[in-house]
Amino acid sequence: MYAISLGDDGAELRPLEVWHAEELLADIDRGREFIGRHIGLPDVITDLDSARAYLKSYADKRGADAGSLHGIWLGGKLVGGLLFRVWDTSGGVCEAGCWLEPAAAGRGLVTRGMRVLLEWAFEERGMHRVEWLVSTANEPSIGVARRLGMTREGVLRENYAYRGVRASTEVWAVLAPEWRAARARGAHNDH
Repeated sequence: MYAISLGDDGAELRPLEVWHAEELLADIDRGREFIGRHIGLPDVITDLDSARAYLKSYADKRGADAGSLHGIWLGGKLVGGLLFRVWDTSGGVCEAGCWLEPAAAGRGLVTRGMRVLLEWAFEERGMHRVEWLVSTANEPSIGVARRLGMTREGVLRENYAYRGVRASTEVWAVLAPEWRAARARGAHNDH
């Protein structure tokens, strides 16, 4: 399968598949508390069987053209993931997301990887809108949305219960014409 370099630090973006269940469980175990501050993935992946089931659910989504899952490897070790949780080809709208273990945080890995996936979503797959839903308390993820050129569209106040507390969600999105314009400005600024 593919491995896309994310820079000179040895980071790579690769598909995350069912046979990566042990690596996924180890990644979640290394960051269980850190990752679980804002998302429920550590509550879903608790052992090897649940890791395998989670990966199979995304293999099924990919097969139905309804979502996909990608791993971020650093130095040959899985340290996080990027996903299209929702993928609506006919409507041209998808929802992206991520997780990262603490040792890999602060290196720009999610931003670099999502740039690759957004380019693919817009240019290869014809998406019109990519959404990023994030807890209002998740400043690093909000920073990713900003760096990706997304617009904050609003806040869904106390829209979900997470570990016994009502949490709010910020809605961020970028449209294909905005993505292309930003890319053109960046290419122009490189010369």
